[in-house]
Amino acid sequence: MNLNYIMPSYKLTYFNMRGRAEIIRYIFAYLDIKYDDHRIEYADWPEVKPNLAGKTELEQCQVDAVVDTLDDFMSRFPWAEKKQDVKEQMFNELLTCDAPHLLQYLDTYLGEKEWFIGNSVTWADFYWEICSTTLLVFRPDLLDVHPRLVALRKKVQAIPAIADWIQRRPLTRL
Repeated sequence: MNLNYIMPSYKLTYFNMRGRAEIIRYIFAYLDIKYDDHRIEYADWPEVKPNLAGKTELEQCQVDAVVDTLDDFMSRFPWAEKKQDVKEQMFNELLTCDAPHLLQYLDTYLGEKEWFIGNSVTWADFYWEICSTTLLVFRPDLLDVHPRLVALRKKVQAIPAIADWIQRRPLTRL
């Protein structure tokens, strides 16, 4: 028996309703997993939710647009392709032909702003840093002509909690 093993504890935070969380509750019940079913009232949500999605409905739509654009691009990569030559060819094509257009679009959208949306960090900025870090593994010079996008990456990486996580996370290639 391994005495160093500690059982994980789970806390499910959701509104005081079934909603989208109910499927998680079913899975926990089926697997006999104990958890804290923490329910909040909708009126208390702004105090609980970190405001990383944009401060207004328009900003929230803009955050979604940037994230969806990045996600659409990243999902085109053949991450699971078994044939290495096919995989390399597809990666090269995406990074050579398509990435410059995406980067120019993002650079133009960022413009002279500090963050993609509004005047504070959003999860779109986080997602940009994560996606660009992955892309730079394959093409280290990818951002050479986009100093504003590089500056945004560095700004995200300099946030103390993010910098701490980057220092602590397991070292992996991707």
